[in-house]
Amino acid sequence: MKNARAIFRLFLVLLAISPVTQWSWAKRHTTAPVWISTWGASQQIPEPRNTLPAEDLTDATVRQIFHVSVGGSLIRVHVSNAFGTEPLHFTSVHIAKPVATDSPAILPDTDKALTFAGAPDVTVPAGAEFVSDPIGFPLAPLSDVAVTYHLDEPPARETSHPGSRATSYYVHGDQVSAATLENPGRIDHWYQVSEIDVQADAGSAVVSALGDSITDGHGATTNGNDRWTDVLASRLQQSPGTQNIAVSNQGIGGNHLLIDGLGPNALARFDRDVLAPPGVRWLIVFEGVNDLGELTHLKDATPADNATKVDRMIAAYQQIILRAHAHGIIVFGATITPFGGSFYYRPDIEADRQKVNEWIRAPGHFDALIDFDQVVRDPQQPDRLLPADDCGDHLHPSPAGYKAMGDAIPLAWFGTQSKH
Repeated sequence: MKNARAIFRLFLVLLAISPVTQWSWAKRHTTAPVWISTWGASQQIPEPRNTLPAEDLTDATVRQIFHVSVGGSLIRVHVSNAFGTEPLHFTSVHIAKPVATDSPAILPDTDKALTFAGAPDVTVPAGAEFVSDPIGFPLAPLSDVAVTYHLDEPPARETSHPGSRATSYYVHGDQVSAATLENPGRIDHWYQVSEIDVQADAGSAVVSALGDSITDGHGATTNGNDRWTDVLASRLQQSPGTQNIAVSNQGIGGNHLLIDGLGPNALARFDRDVLAPPGVRWLIVFEGVNDLGELTHLKDATPADNATKVDRMIAAYQQIILRAHAHGIIVFGATITPFGGSFYYRPDIEADRQKVNEWIRAPGHFDALIDFDQVVRDPQQPDRLLPADDCGDHLHPSPAGYKAMGDAIPLAWFGTQSKH
């Protein structure tokens, strides 16, 4: 299996250096530093079970830990009220280096207060987000940063990223500078923070990953940062030619191409999650399994229903490609991975998965292919994940599966010398 994966990665490298897409670097050339998104998470309305009670967010301090990709010495933080229905007042927002990925403690001498248009507090309108003023803060690549904010009143409606795979901490009172939060509440979701930017050298850029729970990291290790996007970010940092390339994970668990599920559908959130973050040059599209799985629950679905769903999914991919290309973004299509044995599986839906993957693989659609299906499928049962790559639900990969996926993406696609 290791040899097969090595051969497959070689195939992807050969594909990467073929003239699939020509990038005009003359149009992008600059010697000035640029802002790029080094960490990001798609925002949504949290489901009731993932919402913090209003009493917990009244006169409350919330501390969250974020794992960045590219480092820098000047950073900014985006606080979000994207799904709020009323203005939200942050009385203070601080950043610091955390003691550990899974701890509410910070290093006190690294604590700094952010400002917004020069003020220490900010009121974010409903449906909006605010970007902090740039602040000097030494942020190493692949390191963690703690963002701590205080709210006097809770949001009228929370803006959140439930699939954080990271622990957040909350206490009452304004304790944004506290060395640690004593006896805090703990919850494995993120709230009201959507992005962290760094100022980086000219030529730096971002790989954005638009996806569902398999991109979001269901089955990954809580506080372990071992999603496939984390694996890719780590590999980029290990290669001298790609250390200026960041990775922004824009996956939402339960997300769809065509309908709102957990979070807005992919087309509805495209502008905010892909086009708005600074520095996005490449986009990986890995969506569709939930659209296929939706038919599982329609017991009276006809062959015509299945065919219509496939056609509509392909049309959505075409829209994503069109809109990304209009902004000079190169788009990589990822095949939908197997889900045999899961609650989604049905023979007709497996046939639909094959049809969608045939379209993704066909030349002339995406700028290049990432064949995640081939990476993690069991050769003996190609409609199923490899047992070692299966987290146990037969739908989501294990950390080993995520590593195989992250390792399969050719680094030759990225970097300042890439013409892809």
